[in-house]
Amino acid sequence: YQDLGITAMLGKAVTSLDLDSHQAVLGDGERLQWDKLLLACGAASLVPPITGIRKRGVLPFLTLDHARALDDLISKGATAVVIGGGLIGISVAEALHKRGVPVCVVEMRDHILGTILDAGASTMAERHMTRAGIRFITGTTVTRILGKDRASGVMLDGGERISCSFVVLAAGVTPRADLARQAGLQVHRGIVVDRCLCTSHSDVYAAGDVAEVYDFVEGKDRVIPIWPGAYLSGRTAGLNMAGRRTEFPGSTPMNSLNYFGLDIASAGSVEVPDGKGWQTMLAHNGNGYRKVVLKDGRLAGFLLMGNVDTSGLLYGLIRDGVRVDDFKDTLLREDFGLACMPASIRRERLRIPDVPEASAVGGVQ
Repeated sequence: YQDLGITAMLGKAVTSLDLDSHQAVLGDGERLQWDKLLLACGAASLVPPITGIRKRGVLPFLTLDHARALDDLISKGATAVVIGGGLIGISVAEALHKRGVPVCVVEMRDHILGTILDAGASTMAERHMTRAGIRFITGTTVTRILGKDRASGVMLDGGERISCSFVVLAAGVTPRADLARQAGLQVHRGIVVDRCLCTSHSDVYAAGDVAEVYDFVEGKDRVIPIWPGAYLSGRTAGLNMAGRRTEFPGSTPMNSLNYFGLDIASAGSVEVPDGKGWQTMLAHNGNGYRKVVLKDGRLAGFLLMGNVDTSGLLYGLIRDGVRVDDFKDTLLREDFGLACMPASIRRERLRIPDVPEASAVGGVQ
């Protein structure tokens, strides 16, 4: 921060914004004047409406401080319930398992990792992680945290009780948009921005998990809480705030991860929505699962489990809107590569300019 001439005010919070006077009001009453303002407030852990959710021993899992607090609860004989079978929930379940803590994951959807996997792939992943030692209860919710002052278990909506030493909340995240909403900025689920990341106020920008940015697969703005999109939107907002007009190229959900030795990669739409022009292609066996989703001749999403080596190439085709009609039957191959594409597309992917063919007399110009 010092080398770049940045004043970092750590441990302080902005409590309100005065858009008319271009001031940010801190908790101690101090006012900061600004010409351009960026709201990069991120997201907070979603707290479900569960009776007893505020008891000791119930922790979210989103920040380093949360991880440290969770570490303090791990002891010999400890057991855990994780509420939520999404990316965060499965990640913390694996980490706890590696620390020797028996874990039960409770997920309200019918299958785990519902934001990145379809039902078939989820079943394979759940089977793999069950063999590793994780217990899953899907299609149900936690209605009550048991215990007097400290969590000692949970009650499910069917009446089942599960004892545990502590509970981890991993039910998702929600944009920290209250500051923007209170200031009168336009907010839906996240802060509404244009393609330059400018909000409904011409001098206020928003980026990262708090903003609704352009999804180039769905063709609309929405919250996309992933790191690559946050990085790119922050950079785009900064350029515009400094006077260099730059449009955000768009983002789409993409995740590449490994759970208990199982590689998973997915991007874009992994389920086919209602409407014409959609096509799904699928190949799976006991060791792998490969799926691509097409929309009007272009790749709109993919899901790979097992061998994920082709994920980078497939994502590039989605991002650039390349027509894949002529080679769509090769997309599911584990050795899919540039050689499977027509020469014109191959040259474009390699950024090779078209060169006139050599004449019989003069050679290459």
